[in-house]
Amino acid sequence: MIEHREVPLLDLTAQHGSIREEVLRELLRVIDSQRFILGEEVAGFEREIADYCSARFAAGCASGSDALYLALMAAGVGAGDEVLTTPYTFFATAGAIHQIGARPVFSDVEAETFNLDMNRVEDALRAHPGIRAVIPVHLFGGCADMDALGRLIGERPVTVIEDAAQAIGAEYKGRRAGSLGKIGCFSFFPSKNLGGYGDGGLLTTDDEKLAARLRGLRVHGSIEKYHHRWAGINSRLDALQAVVLRVKLRHLDTWTAARQHNAERYRTLLAELGAPVAAPRPAAYQTRHVYNQFVILCQRRDSLREYLREHGITTEIYYPLPLHLQECFRGLGYRAGDFPVSERLAATSLALPVYPELPGESLEFLCQMTARFYKS
Repeated sequence: MIEHREVPLLDLTAQHGSIREEVLRELLRVIDSQRFILGEEVAGFEREIADYCSARFAAGCASGSDALYLALMAAGVGAGDEVLTTPYTFFATAGAIHQIGARPVFSDVEAETFNLDMNRVEDALRAHPGIRAVIPVHLFGGCADMDALGRLIGERPVTVIEDAAQAIGAEYKGRRAGSLGKIGCFSFFPSKNLGGYGDGGLLTTDDEKLAARLRGLRVHGSIEKYHHRWAGINSRLDALQAVVLRVKLRHLDTWTAARQHNAERYRTLLAELGAPVAAPRPAAYQTRHVYNQFVILCQRRDSLREYLREHGITTEIYYPLPLHLQECFRGLGYRAGDFPVSERLAATSLALPVYPELPGESLEFLCQMTARFYKS
C-alpha cells in the first residue's frame, strides 16, 4: 500500500487552471476599461446572485465580515442591543456584533448539523427578551432550521440575518440560503465555494427600501454623491472581483455536485473500512447541502490529524475554540461548560479535503489512512 500521498486541504490552482483563459479575458476587459469601483460589472453580478439566491435584491461589499456589519447597521442594531448567535462559527459572526456596539448572546448547537439548536434558542429568547436580532449560521454549507426559528421569534421585533458565508446555493426545504431571513450575508473569500481572487462579500434581501439602505451604507451612507443620509462605511465590491465571480458562478453548480459526490464517497468508504468516526448526514430539511467543508467527528482528533499529516494529508480544525471562550469575549461572563455541544465539537471535529477537483485516489487514500490509524 502507498504510504505517502500529497493531499492538500484545498487546491485552488486546479480550479484556476480549468477557467484561466475565461477569467483572464474578462479581467483584461475591465483593466482596459479603467472602471474598477462598483459600476455595471458589479451591478450585473448583483443581479445574477440575487437570481441565484431567489432574492429580489443584492448589494456587493468588500468582505463577508463587512456584510454582517452592514446588515446589523441596516437593521438598526446598535450600542447596548443584544444579538443572538452560535458560539461555534468563524469569529466574524460575533465580531460584527461587537463592532456595532451590541452584545453577543450565545446559544448552543446541534452535533448533527453543527447549527443552532432551536430548543436552546427558545431558552435564550426567554432569558433575553430584548434581543434585537438573531444571526443563524448555515455552517459548513448546510442551512439552519429556519422555520423553527421563525416560530420561536413569532411576533417579536427581531431581525433575522442569515450568515450564509459558507452556504452559497444551499437550500432549506427547497428554498435558497439568502432568501430565508430579512437579510442574507455572503463571503467570497478565495476558499469559499464561490471564491474571488481576494476579499469580497454580498448581501441579499427582498425589501427594496432595505436594499437601498444597504447600498448607501456601503458608500459612507450616501445615495446622492456628497450627500450622506447615514454615517456609513467604505465597503465596496470592485469590478475586478465581480468579473471573476461572474465567471465562476457559471461553474458553481457543477462544482457543488462534485463536492456532494465527494462527501457521499467519504461516508461510504469510511463506513466500509470500519473507521470509528462520525460523518453526519444532512438533516431532512437541508435539501441541498453544498459542503464548503466536510467535517467528521472523531476521538483522538489531534493524534489522527498528526498521523494524516505524516502521510501527506492536510486537514483543518473548524473551530478549535468556541467563541464564548475566546479571550476578547471574556467580559461577557461565559465559562467552560456553558455550551457543551459546541465545546465537544471543538475538541472532536476535523475537516477533510472536499474540493471539487479532489482526485478519487486521494480521497480513498485518506480514508484508508484514517482506518489504519484507529486499527494500529
